[in-house]
Amino acid sequence: MSISFNLSKKLILLVLIVSVVTISITGFLSFNYADQILKERAGNQLLGESIVRGDTLRLLFESRIEQNNILANDPMIQLLVLEMNQIPENKLKEFKENNRRDFLIQVQAFQELIGFSIEFEDTKIIGNDGKIFFSLTGNTNENFVENKFFQRGIKESFVEFESSEAGKKMIVVSPIFADDSKKGDEPIGVIISRMRTASIDNVMINRSGLGESGEVYIVNSQLLMLSESRFLDNVVFQQKVDTLAVQKCFNNDEEILGFYEDYRNIPIYGSSYCANDLGIVLLVEIDKAEVEKPIEILQDRILQTGIVITIGMGIVAFVISKSISRPVLKLKNAANKIASGDFEVRTNITTGDEIGELSHAFDLMAQKLEESLIEIKEKEKVIKQLEGGMLLKFSQHEENDCVGVIDMSDSTRISSKLSDDDVSKMYEIFLNFMAKIILKHNGEVVKNIGDALMFRFANIDSKDNVAMKNVLECCLSMIESHDELKKELNAQNIDALDYKISATYGAVKVAESTTSKISDIFGPTVNRCFKINSFCPKNSIVVGSNMYEILKEFDEYEFMQFCSIEIKEKYGYSIFEVKRKK
Repeated sequence: MSISFNLSKKLILLVLIVSVVTISITGFLSFNYADQILKERAGNQLLGESIVRGDTLRLLFESRIEQNNILANDPMIQLLVLEMNQIPENKLKEFKENNRRDFLIQVQAFQELIGFSIEFEDTKIIGNDGKIFFSLTGNTNENFVENKFFQRGIKESFVEFESSEAGKKMIVVSPIFADDSKKGDEPIGVIISRMRTASIDNVMINRSGLGESGEVYIVNSQLLMLSESRFLDNVVFQQKVDTLAVQKCFNNDEEILGFYEDYRNIPIYGSSYCANDLGIVLLVEIDKAEVEKPIEILQDRILQTGIVITIGMGIVAFVISKSISRPVLKLKNAANKIASGDFEVRTNITTGDEIGELSHAFDLMAQKLEESLIEIKEKEKVIKQLEGGMLLKFSQHEENDCVGVIDMSDSTRISSKLSDDDVSKMYEIFLNFMAKIILKHNGEVVKNIGDALMFRFANIDSKDNVAMKNVLECCLSMIESHDELKKELNAQNIDALDYKISATYGAVKVAESTTSKISDIFGPTVNRCFKINSFCPKNSIVVGSNMYEILKEFDEYEFMQFCSIEIKEKYGYSIFEVKRKK
């Protein structure tokens, strides 16, 4: 009964897992699809709002510039400005007072021509030297030569904003050209008009279709908000807005539609209208939470439905599990026999369902265990044959060897770019290529360690010049065969590689393996050879001080000692690079 009960619990758990996974995948796909649709609709709405309102703002800006240009192109104003530019300083004040009426008549005529919708508050007409010739406010003594609006207005027409007690004012600037001026001529003056921004604010204030958290606002190139916020007070020219949408516009002249954090550090879904040429970006945004609220409702309903389905599936699984207990008991008895060491037991259950498959797998397992046991016993026989139970047997004498190491450079970086097959080919070609050179010079390959190959010339007398020169020629031959190795690698579509060679001379101990005919060597001479290899330049040879003292008298080679003090203090010996004299 306990077996049946436990199996029922496992089956129920399995069914619950399958149900939860299935429902989760279905819910996830449904959730994603609904999320995609809702975000697409919200995005289309935000995009539409940003385009419509952005185009409206652009039209307002361009119309204000065009209207200001009408005033700048008025013949009477052109004539008066041209004439006043030539009046001496001592007579300019009297001339301005005499002609103020003429300026005023032209400005009033202009207002009647275009209507009063542009909301003029002040108009200043300035000469090319920054002197004010006319102002609706009456102050004409100020010099605008250093004024940023005047300096830019000499070059182009534009719209800008400035802070005021009421929030902001629109500044519309246009250059004045002489009536007979040609393309490329310098302007004779500038008109700077200040206007109220009610028409622009109306575009921002209208939040229809933007839900409970949607808002529309504009930001200038100084990253300051130019319209009122739905959430904060007194933000005009006070609130900095350095969001992703603003950066995209002013840095890359790009528009954006997507999720990012707004000036409140709240995640929002927003669309931007970049008017970099006008120095503004319009943003239409709605809180991410409001966009995703319908998705959360759908998610809750999917969860509730999933719980009901999972409970039902659990009940069905409990009923089905009762019909499975008999073959499981048979499996249990077979498992007990396996535990007692009887690996010949087989269940032979052929129900044709998952239990039958489990039985088949169990029988295969028993067979594998039986085969493994036989293999282990055979290996035990081999181990017992090892002399004294030792894998390595060290000789009691030392011998003087020339020990060498050739190490591949940057093998990790090179291997990362190759397939597993190509990595195997690369190591095979490199190690076998170098081994052939060593054997050609009657050397002995000791072993390879990763991408390095250790070799030796055994029992060499340091006074045997022929033998010592043969060691050095072997190393030089490996360096000088770099191009030949490159050809073999390229034939397998593998790039050329570099390597470093080090060689030392001294006493070593020999260890004979009981499982191999190849002997290994140990000792300070071997350790020193590996250490100095790390100081070797690519495609070069370095030798230790012991070997240098033996080879330095050979005229056909040149030796260069490097970092002698530092290396000698740290390791107790010097290192020399060896080259063939040219």
